[in-house]
Amino acid sequence: MIMKGRGRFITLEGGEGVGKSTQIRALAAALRERGLTVVETREPGGSRGAEAIRELLLHSEGDAWSPRAEALLFAAARSDHVSRVITPALEAGQWVLCDRFIDSTRAYQGGGSGLSDEDIMTLHRIGSEALLPDRTLLLRLDVDVAEARRSARTLERADRFEDRQAAFHTKVVAAFDRIAEAEPQRIRRIDADGQPDEVTGRLLAALADLL
Repeated sequence: MIMKGRGRFITLEGGEGVGKSTQIRALAAALRERGLTVVETREPGGSRGAEAIRELLLHSEGDAWSPRAEALLFAAARSDHVSRVITPALEAGQWVLCDRFIDSTRAYQGGGSGLSDEDIMTLHRIGSEALLPDRTLLLRLDVDVAEARRSARTLERADRFEDRQAAFHTKVVAAFDRIAEAEPQRIRRIDADGQPDEVTGRLLAALADLL
């Protein structure tokens, strides 16, 4: 039987088209089979206030927000999400699986749009008390495969970030890799190629020491 204490905070990160949404559902199901109580959530979003900001960030027309304004909006959404959803769940002994968190802001508004990591982390300290995941699973996929997936998905429901040029997404992926190299204790890079159940198995293996 799993003893209840503080829960675990796990984030899935990566560029567009790597399969985060599919894998977070599969990982949550696998953890529940092990007797854990799991909360699935996402960013931007996850709480009522954060979901309202999500709509502004993802579906405003064109260049509605500058990179600095984007970073401020993400920080505001995350602050509400952390205080209303993530922290209470962790304190109740639950596992929280989040589709994107602070590393996405660092990669997209930092690596992709040029803001400094220091400024982004300062906003995170102010808004969310510098909360970091217990483990971050960074899904990595060959650039051409990820681009094909992203293009197919964009035909269905493009948002402001999916719709950006390939050069932007290349910068984002490079930024994720730099973050992972700098924080190997927290971040595990996961090969996202192959059948979905194979990828889920790799995610579980990367969490083995926490289970």
